[in-house]
Amino acid sequence: MPTLLILMILGAMVFAFWSASRAAAERAVRLGGEACQAAGVQLIDQTVHATGLRLRRGEDGRLGFERSFRFEYSEDGTDRHIARLVLHGERLVSFSGPVASASRVMLD
Repeated sequence: MPTLLILMILGAMVFAFWSASRAAAERAVRLGGEACQAAGVQLIDQTVHATGLRLRRGEDGRLGFERSFRFEYSEDGTDRHIARLVLHGERLVSFSGPVASASRVMLD
């Protein structure tokens, strides 16, 4: 009986981790899409790829997962550029990717 209880707890932990990972990936897609739209570029494939996972303390001192993602975008449909973003929980920690160029800002 204790073995079944341990398996159920482990199963619940795996499901919680998987669910949090999916939520983080969906948030990364949303943030990447918003950044691409603001910069006037195209998010390629409408996907992000997880590139890293580590434990890190948040501002409140509690441990949490920091997940790194990368995605690709194109300025004119023929080129490809790589962007990266890092999430700690739901919070965006780091972003490097498309930005609105000075000429685009002046035209708008």
